[in-house]
Amino acid sequence: MKNIFYLLLAGVLFAQCSKTTTDAVMDQASDVKDQALAWRSKAPTAGPARAIQLGEYNSFTLNNGLDVIIVENHKLPRVSYQVSLKHDALIEGKEAGYTSMAGSLLTKGTESRTKAEIDQAVDFIGASLSAGGNGLFASSLTKHQDKLLEVMTDVLYNPTFPEEEFEKEKTQTLSGLATQKTDPSSMASNVASVLLYGADHPYGEIQTEETVNNMQLSTVRKYYEDYYRPNNAVLVIVGDVTPAEAKAQVEKYFADWKSKDVPSFDYPTPAAPDEAKVAFVNKDGAVQSVIRVTYPVDLKPGTDDVIASRLMNSILGGGIFSGRLMQNLREDKAYTYGARSSLRSDKLMGSFNASASVRNEVTDSSVQEFLYELNRMVKEPVSSDDISLAKASMAGQFARSLESPQTIANFARNMKLYNLPSDYYETYLQRLDATTVADVQRMAQKYIKPDNAYIVVVGNKDEVADKLVRFDGDGVLDYYDAYGNVVKYDEMAMPADLSAEKVIMDYMDALGGKDKLMSVSSMTTTATMEVMGQTAEISMKQAKPGKLAMSMGMNGMVMQETKVNGDKASVGGMGQSQMLNKGDEGFDGVAGQAKMFGGVLDYLGDDYQLDLKGIEDVDGEKAYKIVVTAPGDNKSTEFYAVKSNLLVKTVSSQEGPQGPMTVNTMPKDYKAVDGVMLPHTIETTGAAPFPMVMKVTGYEVNPSIPATEFEIK
Repeated sequence: MKNIFYLLLAGVLFAQCSKTTTDAVMDQASDVKDQALAWRSKAPTAGPARAIQLGEYNSFTLNNGLDVIIVENHKLPRVSYQVSLKHDALIEGKEAGYTSMAGSLLTKGTESRTKAEIDQAVDFIGASLSAGGNGLFASSLTKHQDKLLEVMTDVLYNPTFPEEEFEKEKTQTLSGLATQKTDPSSMASNVASVLLYGADHPYGEIQTEETVNNMQLSTVRKYYEDYYRPNNAVLVIVGDVTPAEAKAQVEKYFADWKSKDVPSFDYPTPAAPDEAKVAFVNKDGAVQSVIRVTYPVDLKPGTDDVIASRLMNSILGGGIFSGRLMQNLREDKAYTYGARSSLRSDKLMGSFNASASVRNEVTDSSVQEFLYELNRMVKEPVSSDDISLAKASMAGQFARSLESPQTIANFARNMKLYNLPSDYYETYLQRLDATTVADVQRMAQKYIKPDNAYIVVVGNKDEVADKLVRFDGDGVLDYYDAYGNVVKYDEMAMPADLSAEKVIMDYMDALGGKDKLMSVSSMTTTATMEVMGQTAEISMKQAKPGKLAMSMGMNGMVMQETKVNGDKASVGGMGQSQMLNKGDEGFDGVAGQAKMFGGVLDYLGDDYQLDLKGIEDVDGEKAYKIVVTAPGDNKSTEFYAVKSNLLVKTVSSQEGPQGPMTVNTMPKDYKAVDGVMLPHTIETTGAAPFPMVMKVTGYEVNPSIPATEFEIK
């Protein structure tokens, strides 16, 4: 309203001016406009970076050695308590993962509370309580803080590590590992860790099914007894509490925590390779490759190089969209959705990583561009525009982080853990602003080492591996499995006279013989599968020629239903279905499910192409690898055990909700049913975030199935 009044008043005054006055005013206005345009055409000169005034915090140390940090913030009536252990990572050996297991079990029962009672006590006050291998965290409304601390300290001081909960945690961990070992990003991370740090360093250890099965509850308890000590911990309190109140709480709930000497260890310093090394991890059926260019970096937190090196990495690919890797591999070449890099500082040993997921056919070209950008970073000074944009991004991120009171607590904690100067964070922006182009190039020359990098690639060996030899220093690729164990393909040579057709015929003989399989005209299968804590029931009916009725239900409701009847098919569930006719996209894949024994009886016909690729290890068992190309150019990779001749694994690429996914199907536990060997357990990974295990409850061979079962309406 005020602006409107001022505009009206200006209009009245302007109308009352003489023409001469008006012309003078107009000339003056024109000059002002020209000056404004000239002023706006130039970016304002940035002022000097100011010192940051961090929020205040209080700190003290109890007599038992517990370091305490208090950050007062009264914006919300909440308070949080975080206990963090200070010791370095441990070498866990044959029981790798036991430190995380100790954290998981802390909240599973105490001397006075069961797991259910702990959960109920926390839920009743609307709080949260979680624990890990390096401490625990709790948060609640301020009015419930004493009740929360009672439960939190009971968990901290009196855990019982129940045997039954230990076994549950092991089962859940094994389930997660089953998914991780087929996830290309996890596979790349595992192999990179092994190569970067080695077996004699805690960062080089990989948790596997074997280490989980080796884990002993006594080891878990000993870790807790040795390391959950106040002289090995920092307590951070953040929220709606005064320093005096917080100190009284600490004295009440933490002063009796008993200190103890904590073991310490020295580890060898990892070194980068003398020349570039390509480490390849085979993932059959993959349509994309995961690339990681990586090597260890000796960059300690708080050292003089940290800010300048991070600025350098930001320009290269450290998060901003204008990073060179992103602009090259995504915007210019369209090889990937994202290519980024990181330069991580660490008390023991840091690392450099540059990574992307790319299409099979451009894997070698992508590696070439990664190396090009790394070399360019070393050899060419960055532009003033590059450094200005990166500084603005880092300054903005730093400023946004200060909005959280937890940031102040983290800063204080870092200063204690790493012995940082008291003004380390207050002068952060000043030191960032003072970083020059020469500083950035000096950091690149010090920390960017493309000629001493591990180039880890997870992808389809048959389509990708040979193209990467030119990037390896000695011209010989090293192969690894999902856990970083060396794989020697040349030690698994096939008999000279073996063919794919012979492997398939041996498989049919192992099932019961071709004549027996040909005599089967119909079959029914019933099975169950646990899905997110609920039991799904599966029913499949098959009949010649090309008929299928398959459904999956849960709690009496049909969730998914597929039918095939000759040249027609329907796929759907929950009252909706999609009709497919022969010739439609996707029909051949659905129709293939109607064929009994996976369609193997048709493999030797003209519609299929079989390529024997060699022998590979499948869960410790040698198996012949065959690429099967079915009608519609549908490809799958199948593995047949050398000893039993039975199918032990099928790998196929399918379109998922978020793009292509590689699905692994492992038939197991073969048993004879009416003279035919059939699997009674079928495990699938890659189709969901968790492994799916189907347990067969019954087979019928040559039952009478009414034609109405296959009708498509």
